[in-house]
Amino acid sequence: MAHPRLEVKNLVHYYGDRKILEIERFAVEPGEVLAVIGPNGAGKSTLLRIINLLEKPDRGEIYLEGKMIGDSQVTLAERRKMAMVFQDPLLFNQSVFANVAYGLKLRKLSEQKIRDRVSAILEKMKIDHLSSKPAWQLSGGEAQRVSLARALVIQPEVLFLDEPFTFLDPPTRESIREDLVRLIREMKLTTVYVTHDRTEALIVADRIVMMERGMILQDGSPFEVFNYPASEIVANFVGVETILPGRPVSSWDGLTRIEIDGSEIEVVGEYKDNEKVLVCIRPEEVLIEEAGEEHHTSARNHFLGRVAGLLNMGALIKVDLDCGFPLVSYITKQSREELGLEVGSVVRAAFKASAVHVIRK
Repeated sequence: MAHPRLEVKNLVHYYGDRKILEIERFAVEPGEVLAVIGPNGAGKSTLLRIINLLEKPDRGEIYLEGKMIGDSQVTLAERRKMAMVFQDPLLFNQSVFANVAYGLKLRKLSEQKIRDRVSAILEKMKIDHLSSKPAWQLSGGEAQRVSLARALVIQPEVLFLDEPFTFLDPPTRESIREDLVRLIREMKLTTVYVTHDRTEALIVADRIVMMERGMILQDGSPFEVFNYPASEIVANFVGVETILPGRPVSSWDGLTRIEIDGSEIEVVGEYKDNEKVLVCIRPEEVLIEEAGEEHHTSARNHFLGRVAGLLNMGALIKVDLDCGFPLVSYITKQSREELGLEVGSVVRAAFKASAVHVIRK
């Protein structure tokens, strides 16, 4: 049976008396891009340092391609199968070429092979024109491209990325991320990508692990984690704006009515009467229409509501509604103009029963 590229079992780690990590199992498959998400202090970076053999856990086993490795068993060859990129580039005070070539020189490749591989990766990272430039003269984005090139050029079996774009401006971050993802896919690199940016995880990952307080709360595809969060904590982190406690009152033909603050919402699935549940509705699932219009949607849930707040989010407008219960919708600027929305406007909000995710408490 094929082994995961990297696997951790029964991991426990403390800083002093404080338990930082408690993970029964964590694994990444060959060629997979795994994003580890969670708020600051969740233990993401500590986990990354441990699986990259930079820090020894208090308890637990680490396996590389099915072989257990540890402090006394780590060989230079095993370390050289891994590469890590941090938030800060951490470059040597040398030229770009020398920085990128460093790992290859340690591996004693020939001068010709070093020149060929460094030149190729500089071109792919779009920094070949900076080859002879001293590292201290680079911009933040250029320096991080060099740091990434230095990791990629050794063709690691596992690449670790610890929030590598945190300190970059949005246009630079998006440009570098696009090039990095393309190269990771092209090289079929097994990658563990730590980030607190949920959008970045959604763009980059094949699979997402959500952490909080040193534990894994959910492990699944981006679609599963974002659309079917396992808990209120996960739902909040992945951008579910409407999370409401409710009580099922009736079920029929695979549907359930859930009572929330005197209103009833229809959802897909059958739940026991008076069972405690949380109703989760993503803002992009909520359609807003003029209050007097006939229904222009097949959605089963329709509520009159008053606009309680409007927030310009750039491309979208966040609309806070009071429908007898709070409800949040994201709409385009054009939709706001067409509807003439202002605080106090009365509108009709609609969403499908299948758009509602229910968490059993």
